[in-house]
Amino acid sequence: MNEFKLPRREREKLSYRNDILSAALELFSERGYHNVSMHEIAKKAEFSVGTLYHFFKNKEDLYKALIMENAVEYHRILNGVLSRENDILTILEEYISTKAKIFAESIATLRLYFGETHGVSFNIKAGLDQDIRKLYDELVEHLSSVLEKGIRENVLREVNPYYLAVALEGITNAFLFCWLEDPDRHPYEANIPLIKELFLKGCLAK
Repeated sequence: MNEFKLPRREREKLSYRNDILSAALELFSERGYHNVSMHEIAKKAEFSVGTLYHFFKNKEDLYKALIMENAVEYHRILNGVLSRENDILTILEEYISTKAKIFAESIATLRLYFGETHGVSFNIKAGLDQDIRKLYDELVEHLSSVLEKGIRENVLREVNPYYLAVALEGITNAFLFCWLEDPDRHPYEANIPLIKELFLKGCLAK
């Protein structure tokens, strides 16, 4: 079976766009969103300023694309974990572990987003724009449906599954923010067993 392949010009455009986003992320991470101009991004990416405006209306549009594309991929991976045909405890363990992997791979984007939006809060929805909030709400609903299945199977105690989902997100995100502020003192991956224990001890059926 032949795999679909984009035409050469489309592949080049996609490559140029990714180069621009990578350059922007590097500069934003070093100096902050407000201290970087489109001219500086163009120079870093080795393109003309006009090329940047071919892909993005302005710096705000570029920033939103950078954050949203990472957010879409982040939620795609987590929803994939929740869709696996495994027992509920295995799914929850894989979900917590996968978040650790995603956080580690996306640390530059996470620092940029939460730093620029002043989102250093234990509520990950604080400061999120409407599009990202929609992704987040869909993920919580998916997680809630998985937890509801665990309740029906008598693995988890009878608690509103939405509240269980919010609790799990709250615990994992609290550890995320600690890790972002001080990675050496609060290594997220090393705390995975503790996260699992804190959540599962409170929700397992007796």
